[in-house]
Amino acid sequence: MRNIFKITKKIEPFKKNIYIDGDKSLSIRWALIASQAIGKSRSYNLLKSEDVINTLNCLKQLGIKVKLTKKYCEIIGRGLNGFKYKKNLILDAGNSGTLGRLILGLLIHAKTKIKIKGDKSLSKRDFSRVTEPLRKFGANFKSHSGKLPILINGTNFARPIKYHEKKGSAQCKSSVMLAALNTKGTTIIKAKKSRNHTELLLKFLGLPITVSKNKKYDLIKVKGLKKIKSFNYSIPSDISSGSFFLVLTALSKKSELTIKNMNINPSRVGILKIFKLMGIKIKIKNSKIYNGEKIGDVSIESCKNIKAINCPKTLNSYAIDEFLLIFLLAAKAKGISYFKDLSELNQKESPRLIWGSKILNKIGIKNILNKDSIKIFGNPNLSLNKKIIIKDYLKDHRVFMTSVIAALTFGGRWMISDKDSINTSFPSFIKILKSFDANIN
Repeated sequence: MRNIFKITKKIEPFKKNIYIDGDKSLSIRWALIASQAIGKSRSYNLLKSEDVINTLNCLKQLGIKVKLTKKYCEIIGRGLNGFKYKKNLILDAGNSGTLGRLILGLLIHAKTKIKIKGDKSLSKRDFSRVTEPLRKFGANFKSHSGKLPILINGTNFARPIKYHEKKGSAQCKSSVMLAALNTKGTTIIKAKKSRNHTELLLKFLGLPITVSKNKKYDLIKVKGLKKIKSFNYSIPSDISSGSFFLVLTALSKKSELTIKNMNINPSRVGILKIFKLMGIKIKIKNSKIYNGEKIGDVSIESCKNIKAINCPKTLNSYAIDEFLLIFLLAAKAKGISYFKDLSELNQKESPRLIWGSKILNKIGIKNILNKDSIKIFGNPNLSLNKKIIIKDYLKDHRVFMTSVIAALTFGGRWMISDKDSINTSFPSFIKILKSFDANIN
């Protein structure tokens, strides 16, 4: 029973300034690209979650020297195509789709067969979306229905490709971009708009990448086999992690919060735009560009009157990890909220669109769930006084943390299983909650 989280009391009003752990997406990308640089690279505020630690362990198995201290992480890269390949090598991506998909892009020259595996949740997710374009470079793959485990066997004659990414998946286009770095010639990617951390990091490093934008797609060109110099990088705070505390504040009484130095990359701030549409006040101060990424201090206040919305689907890819939290806001809104074209949510650690509906059902909020959409009938007077159990959700860290926020703001007696799931992305979640004097066991 030690892995059960119990909450029986709403959080009291608070006024806080906090710092959040480093961005997970950037932490993983920094490590993978540093492995392709020549010499010693260091990162500061690297997220020390299971996903990032698994990334470092995979790089060690590929012959990359890694040093992790309390202050920094150091990687000694061996240059492009510099991995050492042992026979019968197995790389464990754990729960991380970012690691599992992106590292395949760096393995297109693998000289021996390498097996990529993951945990139960990751093994249910579709990897054909990256293996199909990577085959065009010349790499070979074996899998069962495009799922993990996957065997990859590289090529000595990688060739640039043209690739149309239609799903709005930053992982897919990033995997192709990393493969392109190791390929002679120019790879051209027409990509549906999604997070652009990889593009910004490659530009920050001065690599030959160009991005032309139109309303629906970005046209990305990457010229490969250009030397990457070692580099130092300080990771900004993760907006996906910070969003749990932003929503906690919006749904709590007489509370205020500021999160310092948060990543407010325009491709990640969909939730901030949705806040404004729902009438929730958000202020950004001290914004600046740091190493290609936009950062700033984000402040929010409690909101008494949350507005229902018909969410623009153009915001979907910019808020894809935050929709479970957004559904909680819709639960407390006045009126009916509608969210559509969200099939990508079910390609995450758990089928999150389905789980969003399950949580709403448990708290007594009427909703209509379809294949890729959900209607939520809000109740501004929502207040719970019943027992709610959350379990069997494939240990999805975001389901766990969303349930905790619901318990602290809506009331009731909650028992939420698998609290260790937070180690995947946000190990300090509970520690920060305790600094709010939240009544949790």
